[in-house]
Amino acid sequence: MATITALLFDFGGTLDGPAHWLDRFLSSYRAAGIEISRAELDPAFEHATRIGYGATRIVARFGMTDLVRFLVGHQFEYLRKSGPDPLAAILGNSGAAGRHRFVERVTDSFVRETSAGLAHSRGVIGTLEGRFKMGVVSNFYGNLDGILAEAKLDRFFDAVADSSRVGIFKPEAGIFEAALEKMHCAPESTAMIGDSLAKDCAPAHRLGMRTVWLRTGPRCGDDACGRDTAADITIRSIDEVAQIQW
Repeated sequence: MATITALLFDFGGTLDGPAHWLDRFLSSYRAAGIEISRAELDPAFEHATRIGYGATRIVARFGMTDLVRFLVGHQFEYLRKSGPDPLAAILGNSGAAGRHRFVERVTDSFVRETSAGLAHSRGVIGTLEGRFKMGVVSNFYGNLDGILAEAKLDRFFDAVADSSRVGIFKPEAGIFEAALEKMHCAPESTAMIGDSLAKDCAPAHRLGMRTVWLRTGPRCGDDACGRDTAADITIRSIDEVAQIQW
């Protein structure tokens, strides 16, 4: 088995904190006083994400706060028009000024959590510097380079494969191959770390990489979760990456 000399990281839910963005938006909505279920927020989340992917020319200049504000604004518009009746009524009756206040509360909460997650990851990634070549592979909006620079993480990474820039989205193999090519690394000497079995581990595994699943959901037995050979290693915190004996 080849020695691991390079690491690829997912961004959302991995480098920026141990939870999927949908779940973090959900907690930020509730922190802002908006009662909504995950199932109710999901279509608004997907709607805003698609708009973001299609607005790369606009979003490319955004830092994290502007990006989140953009996404939350589109989530609110979806919920106002197509959300559950009680919430749609609240948003419809609150007026533009009221909705703006809600957007700012959700944005502030989400960005605070993100900033804390990135600061924590910066310490972990710093311990890996010099031991590995490192890169990021993410389904993102065309501004990931700027987001990493804003978080003072950019200097650690030899490659950043942002789907909206590359034009290929995970789980397609091409986005991983773009990062490997830029780092001049072979798949068999590279490990992929991410929070999604389907989008991170499985496609990387098919390319011959070793895979690390950052499992952030509730613990459960094999019978409940199902065994998945896409993950060579399972961790519960990004801190554990520095402890892996390759």
